[in-house]
Amino acid sequence: MRIPILLTGLTAIWTIPSCETWSFAKPVDELSIRTPGSWRAASTGNEGRISTGWLSEFGDPALTRTVNEALAHNRNLKVAATRLKEAKETPIIARSRMLPSAGLSGSGSLSDSMVGDDSRRSVGLNLAAAWEPDLWGRLRNIRAAAEAEERAALEDFRGARLSLAANTAKAWCNLISAEQEVVLARVTLESFEKNLRIIERNYKGTGEGALDIQFGRTNVSSAKRALESRQLDRNESARTLELLLGRYPSGTSRNQRDLPTLSAAVPAGLPASLIDRRPDLSAARARLFASAQRADAARKALLPSVSITGAGGTSTTRLADLLDLNGLVGTIATRFNQVVTEGGAVSAEARSALARNEGLVHSYAQSALEAFREVEAALAADRSLAKQEDFLASELEQAALAEKQAERDYSEGINPNILSVLEAQRRANNARASMIRLRNQRLQNRIDLHLALGGDFTTTI
Repeated sequence: MRIPILLTGLTAIWTIPSCETWSFAKPVDELSIRTPGSWRAASTGNEGRISTGWLSEFGDPALTRTVNEALAHNRNLKVAATRLKEAKETPIIARSRMLPSAGLSGSGSLSDSMVGDDSRRSVGLNLAAAWEPDLWGRLRNIRAAAEAEERAALEDFRGARLSLAANTAKAWCNLISAEQEVVLARVTLESFEKNLRIIERNYKGTGEGALDIQFGRTNVSSAKRALESRQLDRNESARTLELLLGRYPSGTSRNQRDLPTLSAAVPAGLPASLIDRRPDLSAARARLFASAQRADAARKALLPSVSITGAGGTSTTRLADLLDLNGLVGTIATRFNQVVTEGGAVSAEARSALARNEGLVHSYAQSALEAFREVEAALAADRSLAKQEDFLASELEQAALAEKQAERDYSEGINPNILSVLEAQRRANNARASMIRLRNQRLQNRIDLHLALGGDFTTTI
């Protein structure tokens, strides 16, 4: 009569935690984000694709070489690479838990007799092995979570490379723009100094124009201050680029060349679903899947587990007898383990894992929406900045013509008012500076667009 009672007890122990285990909601291992067919800020037309070769769009081999230098020497990227190496070891640890483990140990002793010269020597060899069958798939869940974390680390590394390439390209353009502003500041200073010499010569000849001299000297001082400020900005831009390249940030790098020219417009009708290849979103999806696997493993920790252990060993006074199998003594045992009560710790861990999974679901959805916003904003800015450049080009042309006309009229005595010359020069120089900044802004925005998309416009992977 004891056997039915024992079986009934085991059934109760088995059943109660099992019901509690499956009372937890199933975690979410993936989330589908509904996307529009194409970007609203993009015009209609032929479908475009996105890829990773976006640097070629700028048509500047020097820019490509600079980015490659950053990818080869940047310290932060090397840190990301070591994290990837670390993550690659985790799945190996998780897979090892599913395999039997074995250990070998040896012992030896030497004892002297208190009476006479007798001494005793003893040596031993012991072998132990253990294996936990994965009855419910808990260990498989842990292994799947580790493999997903490895995929996330790989995406993090890809994201770090993409971000470094984009930031290096932006720093490259910023240095060119800063250098162009330094050149413009020098030209402006030279123009104001030339004006001042003309004003002073006229004053000596006619005795008129004392106020004009004050205006001229004020402009020269202002131009010198502006030149000093532009040089400081240029040096800081150089330090930013040098740091990305893994160089000492001395601020001495120079880049006296024209800004890259965008070779083509953004392809029309870019499908919004292509944003799925963004490394940060890919990493988020992998971590969401990993959290679901861990939540499942935490639920299954409430279920019964079985472990099989084996041990064998021998002890002898002769070292040669250690390998004698006839003297080996071994045991094999099976252990059954079932959580009955643990103060709610295991259940709390399961609920905690499920809550983490739910949080990652919302986090991924928010990240996807933010990614859509970044792309939409960059697309809209691309179109707007192109139009602004057209308007500014017309403004600059008219301002340059007005500047020449005012200088000609003043030198020929047609218009002796120096204020009209200074105002014309101010507007022309402001337009020139605005053009440098606007062209750089267009490049910065296009780089941000590639960063938001996760690559260029030609490859879907």
